Amino acid sequence: MKPIIGITMGDAAGIGPEIIVKSLMDPTIYDKCQPVVIGDAKMLERVKPIVNADLAIHSIDHISKAKNQYGTIDVFDLDLLPIDLPFGEVSSEAGNAAYQYLAKAVELAKDQMIDSICTAPLNKEAMHKGGHLYPGHTEILAALTETEDFSMMLTTPNLRVIHLTTHMGLIDAIQSITPERTYKVIKLAHDTLSKAGIDNPSIAVCGINPHAGENGLFGNGEEEEKLIPGIERAKQEGMNASGPHPADTLFFRAGRGDFDMVVACYHDQGHAPIKVMGIEEGVNITVGLKGGIIRTSVDHGTAFDIAGKNIADSKSMIAAINSAIELAPKKR
Repeated sequence: MKPIIGITMGDAAGIGPEIIVKSLMDPTIYDKCQPVVIGDAKMLERVKPIVNADLAIHSIDHISKAKNQYGTIDVFDLDLLPIDLPFGEVSSEAGNAAYQYLAKAVELAKDQMIDSICTAPLNKEAMHKGGHLYPGHTEILAALTETEDFSMMLTTPNLRVIHLTTHMGLIDAIQSITPERTYKVIKLAHDTLSKAGIDNPSIAVCGINPHAGENGLFGNGEEEEKLIPGIERAKQEGMNASGPHPADTLFFRAGRGDFDMVVACYHDQGHAPIKVMGIEEGVNITVGLKGGIIRTSVDHGTAFDIAGKNIADSKSMIAAINSAIELAPKKR
């Protein structure tokens, strides 16, 4: 049985509807899964002529009503937005809708109606205007699933990165790192890669300071206080963890195959290398959600500046759908 992938539409004023339709023009997606878009059917209808898509949009109110056939996009239609929603503008309506699409996807996943969630991008400002004060998808998913120990994992074909902290300022991020958090994220990385079939995965932790502190030369002992105890605990439990390593060389080493996963200490430390090495095929995966819920996402934003212009590239969306497919059978 093919896995059912719930694809949330994200912010409809951005490129989400376009990249979803473009992705589902690929017949190989239907060979591997049953895709169901969770969003507004009318938003997909209006981008069809923009992207030159000869596809039917099929609105459903229950997963069992999906046609599951190439040439038809099944849409769990929440019907939340006006047809004249402007492209490229921050909107409280679109922000609220993006949240509601994700909430519905989590509900369907909890009810085992879908096997994994794949998300198109949302706009944080719009979502906040819509009354949902979260930093991003990851934190919403954690709240909706009552998950405390979670992390953001990014992948490209040659690099995997998992984060100790994500959407917070740099000073706050460093202050929030603890040995316990370091240990828990190493364990999430170890468990995720082990379940994916990688034996004894090698996990390398970035330093916080330049040259990983260079034995106290840089910083105020953050590596010794916040990272090393967590790394040592993981090693004592049999995990193949190492570090802290200087970040300026670690990503190169991981990219050539020295390590299976890099643990980044803060948002840009992990995101920048991923986007340099493969933003078009980058995938964002939320790791550790309760109930075994799997979520993958594009690794880019709503791109308001090009929305509605048939410029957006769907490679990252296709990669995210394929990642959701690959992970779903392990859950099933």
